[in-house]
Amino acid sequence: MTIALLLSVFVIATCGLVYELVAATLASYLLGDSVTQFSTVIGTYLFSMGIGAFLSRFIGRGLVTRFIQVELAVGLVGGFSSSVLFVAFSFTSAFRLILYLIVVLVGTLVGLEIPLLLRILKEQLEFKELVSQVLTFDYLGALVASLAFPVILVPKLGLVRAALLFGLVNALVALWSVRLLAGRVSHTGFLRLQCVAVMSVLGAGFLFANQISDLSETNLYADEIIVSRTSPYQRIVVTRWRDDVRLFLNGHLQFASRDEYRYHEALVHPALSAVPNARRVLVLGGGDGLAVREILKYPNIQEIRLVDLDPMMTELFSTHELLVGLNSGSLKSPKVKITNADAFVWLDQDPEVFDLILVDLPDPSNFSIGKLYTSSFYRVLARHLSQSGVAVIQATSPLFARKSFWCVVETVKSAGLVATPFHVYVPAFGEWGFVMASHREFRLPERFPAGLKFLTPETARSLFWFPPDMAWVKTEVNRLNNQALVGYYDEEWRHIVK
Repeated sequence: MTIALLLSVFVIATCGLVYELVAATLASYLLGDSVTQFSTVIGTYLFSMGIGAFLSRFIGRGLVTRFIQVELAVGLVGGFSSSVLFVAFSFTSAFRLILYLIVVLVGTLVGLEIPLLLRILKEQLEFKELVSQVLTFDYLGALVASLAFPVILVPKLGLVRAALLFGLVNALVALWSVRLLAGRVSHTGFLRLQCVAVMSVLGAGFLFANQISDLSETNLYADEIIVSRTSPYQRIVVTRWRDDVRLFLNGHLQFASRDEYRYHEALVHPALSAVPNARRVLVLGGGDGLAVREILKYPNIQEIRLVDLDPMMTELFSTHELLVGLNSGSLKSPKVKITNADAFVWLDQDPEVFDLILVDLPDPSNFSIGKLYTSSFYRVLARHLSQSGVAVIQATSPLFARKSFWCVVETVKSAGLVATPFHVYVPAFGEWGFVMASHREFRLPERFPAGLKFLTPETARSLFWFPPDMAWVKTEVNRLNNQALVGYYDEEWRHIVK
């Protein structure tokens, strides 16, 4: 019986950490700034465990019964945590309040578990053996959860099903404990009935997990959802209304097919047309293949290296019929080599040099992305850029996030590169900015490939003129040790949202 209960500790610890990771991951998906979300959720969760441990002292009689009921409560609340949070984000404005109420409740219940189990086991083991073995199994369970969560649970099950599955596991532990400790409880039949009832509710939730996700996302997105995926890195949603297809990552619009050509023509053609002998191109980000589609319009290009962190993105835009149609099958071209890796790590390790580098990464909304906008990153980037080459960096909106935009410009300059800012109007986004980075002064070409929808020599010249409301402002350089850009971005976009 002792070994069985110690195994229960292992399972309990695994479940508890999974609920914590689910809440933190979901908060970072929906609210952004993963560092803040993980820090506050984990801190609140650990504090709540302390509350639970303190409250355990007030449980006296019916110790085993209370332990079993706590397990059922953890399974029920933790199991449905991600479902409730997805629905709350879609239907209420009180998401943060509900998030932290759930974190506090689950943390308090988890904090009750180990002290109760220690008291149940104290008759079987000496105190020093009891504490060492219980904590050993507790920490092992946490290790298993932390490894399984990003590798198996999120990619294979998604956040809703992962939480519900471990809710079922908690309920199974409760049912198993009824059997193990039957001699120390009364009304075992009633306890078994409670276990079966909780397992039935959780099982129904697991079976209808897709419907729960669809309910929340249907209200969150105005248009028909045609693709919905969860990767270890982000939530990918593709919607369609008539002929307009839109990509959302973690709820943020990435492109609308009706006008994305404006963005991608501006991103690619002024730079690539200015390097007539270009042969090798590097694209960092851009897993949708839309920038690669534009690059392939140049027959002199021999190799395109695409480095995108998320394999689910590149796989989706390489195989889904509708999405392959949008990028004209660009990711299937024999000229394209796809590498799924962190852009910073890959650049630091790879020795290759390129004639054009496109940095088409998400906005610097958190520190993990913000590192890809630092002076350190741009110094590494410069080593990979040929002497006549050009890099182009998407740099958020110079109108809505003016300080953020000019911070990118100043940071590029600090890395010893010539920075040439420009912008384009994209109806789905408004004014959007880019920064060219090169070893020498950039000269705008007079000719572009035939058949472009937006860009001409005349429209291209207008992209490099900034009116007073988008003109230069003084900012700090974005460095790894200060991440000033993330602060600017958060301040400016939060103001716009309000």
